[in-house]
Amino acid sequence: MEKTLHNILGEIRRTNAPLAPDALDRIIRARNREVAGPVRYVAKKKLLPFYQEVKEHRPERWRTWGVSPAEEALLVRTLQVKPRRTASGVATVTVLTKPWPCSSACLYCPNDVRMPKSYLHDEPACQRAERNWFDPYLQVTARLRTLHQMGHVTDKVELIVLGGTWSDYPEAYQIWYMHELFRALNDMGCEATVERESEARRGQYHSAGIACERDDLADWAAEAQARVTAGDASYNETVRSLYACGTHVDGNGWVAAAQWQTATFPQLEALQRKNESTEHRCVGLVVETRPDAVTPNRLATLRRLGCTKLQMGIQSLDEHILAANHRGIGVDRMQQAFELARIFGFKTHAHFMTNLLGATPESDAADYRRMVEHPAFKPDEIKLYPCALVDGTGLVAHWRDGSWRPYTEQELVNLLAEDVLATPPFTRISRMIRDISAHDIMTGNKKVNLRQLVDLELAKRAQPVQEIRSREIAFGAAANDELSLSEVAYETTNTHEVFLQWVTPDNRIAGFLRLSMPNADYVNAHATDLPINAGEAMIREVHVYGRVAGLHQGGENAQHRGLGRMLIERACNIARENGYTAINVISAIGTRGYYRKQGFTDNGLYQQRSL
Repeated sequence: MEKTLHNILGEIRRTNAPLAPDALDRIIRARNREVAGPVRYVAKKKLLPFYQEVKEHRPERWRTWGVSPAEEALLVRTLQVKPRRTASGVATVTVLTKPWPCSSACLYCPNDVRMPKSYLHDEPACQRAERNWFDPYLQVTARLRTLHQMGHVTDKVELIVLGGTWSDYPEAYQIWYMHELFRALNDMGCEATVERESEARRGQYHSAGIACERDDLADWAAEAQARVTAGDASYNETVRSLYACGTHVDGNGWVAAAQWQTATFPQLEALQRKNESTEHRCVGLVVETRPDAVTPNRLATLRRLGCTKLQMGIQSLDEHILAANHRGIGVDRMQQAFELARIFGFKTHAHFMTNLLGATPESDAADYRRMVEHPAFKPDEIKLYPCALVDGTGLVAHWRDGSWRPYTEQELVNLLAEDVLATPPFTRISRMIRDISAHDIMTGNKKVNLRQLVDLELAKRAQPVQEIRSREIAFGAAANDELSLSEVAYETTNTHEVFLQWVTPDNRIAGFLRLSMPNADYVNAHATDLPINAGEAMIREVHVYGRVAGLHQGGENAQHRGLGRMLIERACNIARENGYTAINVISAIGTRGYYRKQGFTDNGLYQQRSL
């Protein structure tokens, strides 16, 4: 391993650049040929953890290698695994809440009793959650360690909390969950603390008799799962029994865990204040909910918890399709949810599905256009999922009687390509598939590279794509004098929005800001429910792309070059020109210090700057 590293460093010193994948592969293959035996001696994924281990635990040996900071940066770029993980400028960590009864029973939704509703235990994030008892502290520290070993900078972290509808959980659990997320980030600066606290937490679950091993959990849940799949028991009643959700079940370890899975707002707020200046800061916090769970009181609570973005299950805007699939929510309620989320400053991330019962490719295309064009909706991000048939769901009967069929691959690719072309420049399609294992899908799309197939179709059509993800600068670099500021204005039912974006001559996006200017009539009509006043604008998001740059360090590409500051100043000028007297920002906990430097002061649920 060490000789391979020396060979790689030698080539880096010769070229003064990170190695291309093929050059790295030649060095690794050459070394493996030198080592006798049938087992491959060196693998790329093992090299960076080995380097980090020597540097951290055998410093004298590491110093003999004579690696300068600049050479180390090039080495990390060469050996980094899955560089796309932080190409958007932020390290994303996804965690799951524990299983809990769901307030709906959608026709297509999986009923895996080992998971929160709609998730399956073989999905990657779900596997990590289950191995860690769905514990937020253990999930975050384990994931950040892995990202570090893969060569990623983890100073700026977006936390994505998935699982059941967030507000269905008891408030004490919600506060505890966030408390543990921030405690994990704060502790990551000290490996000894993380190891000690993790060991203590694992001991608590072991003492409660709660399993975390895959085979043990399969045995534990097998009988209950069989009853649910056969339709002899509901998901909700089964989960309520297995996880003692709001009930006391003798001998159930989750009862014991619930006794200490609790915290108070003052305890949480103390950790939040600490996170403002720690090594690993929360720069975004996302929770998952249903539109009918979005209310002013719940949004205010989410802001106290530190949340900045809402993922909402929309699935369709066609009332007939919603009814056929037992969604239990109407389009009017969805519109109210978008209006409230927007006026509170949250970024909106809609889940949207194709190929639901009753849909056709043509109706799906029209439904998607309504989502991105109608002023009631126009989400900031979209997860665009094709429906996949999973055993144990109500959709199975419709497949068997022929009333539902999966789209062919070409139908699906054509539809998704049309959707991408219909997507405006202020919307990002974050995903096109769920991480459902192929063996869990009875029929429907099983190709994990579906988005790549859609990109190939788009290339054939040679039409301009405005959607954000397709334009992200990611690993590229652009000098400030190559960038121009583009402003895209659009109307919603209760705000005037301006999407400000730094773009290159070929329309790649290096950074953006979402400015929201609420309609005064709407604010006045809902004054008792809202935390803002008429005349106050809102910055809902500021994001600068490029490889993640460490806090207080000059970064590559677009980060740390003043692009965010210039976006903020322009947004303030636009709001002032439109008659607004103050501007709020829905800052994440870890970005509060940054906004104070831009002239904002703490003001309740937001930070505010006078105009």
